[in-house]
Amino acid sequence: MKYNYRTRGTCARSISFDLEDGIVKNIYFEGGCNGNLKGISALAEGKNADEVIAVLSGIRCGFKNTSCPDQLATALSEALKNQGE
Repeated sequence: MKYNYRTRGTCARSISFDLEDGIVKNIYFEGGCNGNLKGISALAEGKNADEVIAVLSGIRCGFKNTSCPDQLATALSEALKNQGE
């Protein structure tokens, strides 16, 4: 299933991804630091969403309370929650 998440507190404006049987695919960040976000996307591609959440959740960017990786973890958590409803 395709998901779109509007980020909060980051340079990236949104994240889109597919979630199929708990596996994350086709991750795309709109805006933000292009090279870093392509790297994060490549590392998370094909991984179990719970594993990605465990690794990326809580990462901060400078003095911000969040980061693009943390926002991906939040987006995945919300998508998993919505699938369970």
